[in-house]
Amino acid sequence: MLTSVAAGRRLAQRAIVWQAVAVAVTALAFLAKGGSWALAAALGGAAVAAGGWLSAVIALGGGANPSAGALARLLAGVVSKWVVVVAVLLLGVGTGRLPPVPMFAGVVVALFAQLLAMATPVARQ
Repeated sequence: MLTSVAAGRRLAQRAIVWQAVAVAVTALAFLAKGGSWALAAALGGAAVAAGGWLSAVIALGGGANPSAGALARLLAGVVSKWVVVVAVLLLGVGTGRLPPVPMFAGVVVALFAQLLAMATPVARQ
């Protein structure tokens, strides 16, 4: 059975895979600058992917509910995603002393990969 929740889960899984590939390529590109730059790019992209996974779990995990409950789960998922992203960025730059430019580049690449993954149609199964 095709439902919007099942389609949303497939779309979230596909976005995470696309993000992982794009961030891996970005980290390899930053490896020419140094190991810490590659690690920073990978960490920034991984923060977006992990936040997206958590957002999908929260937003799509409750099944069919009234609209107010679905909207509340969606908002909680989005807020949790950005809390994870900001926390990882602050820890990476502050505690880990990683360079912020490649970390920000990893975030941008992961968000762009998410945009591309969600712009292409999902195949029905």
